[in-house]
Amino acid sequence: MYYFILISSVLIGASIALYYKGFSGTKTKLLISFSGSYLFAITVLHLIPDIYNHGADYSIGIYIILGFFFQIILEHFTKGAEHGHSHFHGSIPLSVLIGLSVHAVLEGMPLGNHDHNHVHDNLLTGLAIHKIPVSIVLMNMMLLSGFSKFKSFAIIIAFALMTPLGMFASEFINVSNFHNEIMAIVIGIFLHISTTILFEIGDGHNFNKHKMISIILGTVIAILGLSL
Repeated sequence: MYYFILISSVLIGASIALYYKGFSGTKTKLLISFSGSYLFAITVLHLIPDIYNHGADYSIGIYIILGFFFQIILEHFTKGAEHGHSHFHGSIPLSVLIGLSVHAVLEGMPLGNHDHNHVHDNLLTGLAIHKIPVSIVLMNMMLLSGFSKFKSFAIIIAFALMTPLGMFASEFINVSNFHNEIMAIVIGIFLHISTTILFEIGDGHNFNKHKMISIILGTVIAILGLSL
C-alpha cells in the first residue's frame, strides 16, 4: 500500500500538469502552501517527538542540522524544484533530475522500519501531499524544456520509483539500528523545505488570505492527526 500511495501521488501531480492546464499559477501555489505547512507541522508535532520517544538523546540534533545543510547543498542541483519553484531558464539541467532523485530516495528510507507504524502513517501522508506539487512543477519544467510527453512521463515514472526505492533499500539492508539518525536527517531536510516554502509564498510580503487559509488548513489537519 505504501508503494502504491507514493507512486500514485507523483503520477497524479504529473497528470494534473499535463491534462488540467487550469491547475497552474495560483492553484499550484496554494497547494504548495498547504503542503509546506502540513510538512512543517507533522515534522514538529510527530516526527521530532517520535525520535526522542524512541531513545534518541540531545546529540540527534546534530543529524537534524546535517539534514538541513545537506538540503541547502542539494538545492544547488535541484534549483528549488522540491519546494515547488524552478529557479532556472532554458533546458532542464540533468542535475535537477539527479538531485530530486537523491532527495526522494532519502525521504523513503525511514519508511523501511516497520517498528514505527504511527509515525510512518504521518510521514507517508506528508510525502504524498508534498510530491503532488513537486511533480506538477517537474512535469511543467520538462514540457517547457521541449521534452515530449512520452519522455516526460518516462522520467516521471522513474522519479515516482525513487522514494519506494529508498524504502526498499532500507528494508533490504536492514538499517533499523540507525532509524533515529536517518529520520533526523530527513527531519532536517523537511524543516528546510517547509520553511523555504512558507518564506517564499508571500508576494512582496503582502497578505494573501487564500494562502493563509491553505497554511492554516494544512496545520490544522496535521494537529488533528495527533488524536488518530
